[in-house]
Amino acid sequence: MISRCYLEITNVCNLNCLFCPKTERKAQSMTREEYDTILARLVGEVRFLYFHLMGEPFLHPSLPYFVRSAREKGFVPVITTNGTLTGRGEEVLQALPHKIQVSLHSHEGNGREDLESYMEGVMTFAVNAADRGIIMVLRLWNQGGYDSSNDKILELAARYIPRPWTERYDGWKLAENIYLEYDNMFEWPDQGREEYGQEEVFCYALRNQIGILVDGTVVPCCLDSAGAVRLGNIFQETLPEILSSPRAQRMYHAFSRHKASEPLCRRCGYASVTKRFRK
Repeated sequence: MISRCYLEITNVCNLNCLFCPKTERKAQSMTREEYDTILARLVGEVRFLYFHLMGEPFLHPSLPYFVRSAREKGFVPVITTNGTLTGRGEEVLQALPHKIQVSLHSHEGNGREDLESYMEGVMTFAVNAADRGIIMVLRLWNQGGYDSSNDKILELAARYIPRPWTERYDGWKLAENIYLEYDNMFEWPDQGREEYGQEEVFCYALRNQIGILVDGTVVPCCLDSAGAVRLGNIFQETLPEILSSPRAQRMYHAFSRHKASEPLCRRCGYASVTKRFRK
């Protein structure tokens, strides 16, 4: 079973963050019928359903339905959001996602919102969600990049959840069900970039994660924002058929040998900067 499927329910976003690769694909949002078809094909094949790839999930009017339907069918629904649309979130919270991840670093990388009002919305939403048993992860994945506002962000967070916080290996536990997480800024994989030249490469793509773009295209992971590594289409094939295709199998077995068979993977800054994929 694949642990995580990153499902792009829309590729439309309300921000224009500097660190985001954007997408030149046609603006599109998934219909309920398309979503139901995908879920039917993923039942028993995937555990965690992450509403995340390109796009802002809170822009999709059917997000509460998507979350509720996923949970009822046995998936564990997780949402990743930039946190600017939390005012629309009550219906989403009623649907009871397992976890919501808020990319706080989108503020400085975009510069559109007033930081104090942004953090007021995020923290009010986080406390409300946590009270319902939903795990909230506030992410500052900007170390070494757009991180000059981090101290101010922590100061504002403390207005709503006073210190002391419990220190963790990747940040802090602020309160029950509320975490603040640090990580390095990284470069998204880009076909136009030179290869990183790593002697060894390992990735969990196709082992415990896949991505599905809004048009049903199956890609190896959540960082293939352009659909460069198209393994099949979930509307036309089953997931086992797609994962057993020659291209998917080449990727899987190459990573088993600590090699990358795809040019995009050899240009992945996520693995290069963080060394996460050293098995």
